Amino acid sequence: MGKLHIKKGDIVIVNAGTSKGMEGKVLEVFPAKERAIVEGVNMVSKHTKPNAENPQGGIIKKEASIHISNLNLKDPSTGKATRIGRKVADNGKLVRYSKKSGEEIK
Repeated sequence: MGKLHIKKGDIVIVNAGTSKGMEGKVLEVFPAKERAIVEGVNMVSKHTKPNAENPQGGIIKKEASIHISNLNLKDPSTGKATRIGRKVADNGKLVRYSKKSGEEIK
């Protein structure tokens, strides 16, 4: 299992599935499962019993994980989906860059 092309905090675009075309911020990444939770994407209804956090109980909408192969990073300059490359920067560190615009990410 290698490195993933997305990190927590990235803005991503969904390129497949029922949430296709939606975009959001990555809240959590699960490298072992190769899945991620994206804000406002792949919403599911969870039925809950009354508890301390939710005294009423009922149905709660929450984000479910989505496979990272269905996610593309949003290009910082164009705002479109892009693939990710890695290269060594001037300071000797490995940085991610956009394959579309060549721009460095973060």
